[in-house]
Amino acid sequence: MRLLSGIVVALALASSVLVAQQPPAPSRDISGVWFMRNPPGTNRAWTNFTFTDPKTDPPALTPWGEARFKEAKDSNGGTYRLDETNDPVLTKCYPPGVPRVYFHPYPFEILHTPKQTLLIYEYDHFLRRVHTDGRKLPEDPDLLWMGTSVGRWEGNDLVVETIGLDTRTWLDRLGHAHSDKLKVTERFRRIDGTHMQLDITMDDPIALAKPWKTTFYYELRPQWELGEISCAGDYLDWTKKEKGEK
Repeated sequence: MRLLSGIVVALALASSVLVAQQPPAPSRDISGVWFMRNPPGTNRAWTNFTFTDPKTDPPALTPWGEARFKEAKDSNGGTYRLDETNDPVLTKCYPPGVPRVYFHPYPFEILHTPKQTLLIYEYDHFLRRVHTDGRKLPEDPDLLWMGTSVGRWEGNDLVVETIGLDTRTWLDRLGHAHSDKLKVTERFRRIDGTHMQLDITMDDPIALAKPWKTTFYYELRPQWELGEISCAGDYLDWTKKEKGEK
């Protein structure tokens, strides 16, 4: 019994040491290079291609959303080859849009300035400007690949709202479509000095019967610098090879 009690105490002490080793989260600062990392012990393989488990928690779609989803021919699950898919990223090198950009398995960097927070993605060097100067979202935004974003601090959380997203983009790699009424809300929360939680909510009265919500997790990589990953026709070249073209 004494041995068992000693083991329990030792494990508790080891756990407290590990917790103590985590630096505290800085105030209103999510800057740095971040890379997706699911919490240890969780089975979240679907985070590579969609926002919630497609078997147990698929998105609630409107009839319009269902019809558009049936038109999608994604290659993520192997159902369609690269020469058969109609994925706009794979076939046309279109920008992924928001929030699909988070499915690319590359890091992104966050930089703060007095009036903006910049999100720089390694994939194709996409840049998002999140205006934090107090402005409101435009009433009639231009449709842009990465939309128009404004942000505000709620405590130490950065809340970002994005509208005006080009309808040629998919929400995820499975092919869920959206309309020009899509609004994406992201809440960036620094859990501690090296970990960040990102809550994403998608609202689209035309495509989604109710908001689609998810949470992604990221780890700070202070020694990393963003590299250069470019579509640059690479996917198009692959589709040509599938068809036997040169």
